Amino acid sequence: MKYLVVLGDGMADKKLKELGGKTCLEAASTPNLDRLAPHSEVGLCKTVPDGMKPGSDVANMSVLGFDPKKFYTGRSPLEAVSMGIELSPTDVTLRCNLVTLSEDEPYGEKIMKDYSAGEITTAEARELIEFLKKSFDDEKFTLYPGISYRHCLVVKDGVCGHTLTPPHDISDRPVTGHLPKGECGEIYLDMMKKSYELLKDHPVNIKRIKEGKNPANSIWLWGEGTKPAIDGFYETRRLKGGIISAVDLVRGIGMLAGMELIDVPGATGDYRTDFAAKANAACDKLLSGGLDYVYIHMEAADECGHHGDHVHKVYSVEKIDKDVVGTILKRMEGTPFAMLVCPDHPTPCALKTHTSDPIPYLIYTNTADLSNGAARYTEDEAAATGEYLPEGRLLTDRLLKIC
Repeated sequence: MKYLVVLGDGMADKKLKELGGKTCLEAASTPNLDRLAPHSEVGLCKTVPDGMKPGSDVANMSVLGFDPKKFYTGRSPLEAVSMGIELSPTDVTLRCNLVTLSEDEPYGEKIMKDYSAGEITTAEARELIEFLKKSFDDEKFTLYPGISYRHCLVVKDGVCGHTLTPPHDISDRPVTGHLPKGECGEIYLDMMKKSYELLKDHPVNIKRIKEGKNPANSIWLWGEGTKPAIDGFYETRRLKGGIISAVDLVRGIGMLAGMELIDVPGATGDYRTDFAAKANAACDKLLSGGLDYVYIHMEAADECGHHGDHVHKVYSVEKIDKDVVGTILKRMEGTPFAMLVCPDHPTPCALKTHTSDPIPYLIYTNTADLSNGAARYTEDEAAATGEYLPEGRLLTDRLLKIC
């Protein structure tokens, strides 16, 4: 038996008036999932434990079968591991976004106009981070460039316990009341203020403004944590697993669990990703690459939710149905397999951030009929079945029991 997880990050939503009172899942044309739902187990699952924030770090760790209450130590260290950064036990890492802040107000009153700086290109972002390193790197602090707007700050012999706000939680709102607080809060805030002065007139940003794009005029620090440890996937599941993702934090979880990282040309963290290439790479690894389980993570719907872009969120759902689920069904025909389709958490377009609401899931296998009454794969249909899993890690147990 082969196993796949099709993870549409942030795919679940609330009903939108712009979609005639439907969610993005309900509004999307999903003929493949519509065909599978009546023969699948469909239900709701709580992927974010009580008391934990509904981040993609916690939620993906949960769906992958790891208890975040046991293993989670922060978001940034997961990304640092994926970026190849060597961490000591006393290092503290922070996620360093390149963001777009409004220009006229004092720093503490600026508006968070864009948490991703217009999804700045990796090449442009690297130039800006390398420029900032000249002013920020010393024996205590080191900046590391990542992908697009996602970067990392490592603090040698650092401390945790700060109040730090994810920038996507305050989109289009004043940053007042959301600035760093705690032992090093003033230091972090001074770095953010200094970055604004250094970046606002940088040639990369002047060029972006001329092109009608959002400038990356500040860093924003959040998601602190220390070096994590996660049980090995093979040691706990006796399956050889792989991860496909363009997002460092998901790749970091996979690396820590000893899973194979599968690089896919054309894979990005937005709706322009090559969905079909991800599906084909997964099938290649399952059919002839020696793997038993592949986790296909797609960030597209989440990014659209953060931008309040319901049009491209619906498009992303449709691409997942056609290019991912459709490809898997064709490629895996004749091979016994089971597939889990779900988001990690909802990212409602109206809120532009994550919520802790239970997520709809679908488990299908070509070896048995798992029907529990769902007609489609949607939030309402999942709730109507009455199937409910109180912990995200139970999704993996439920999937892998099919053998």
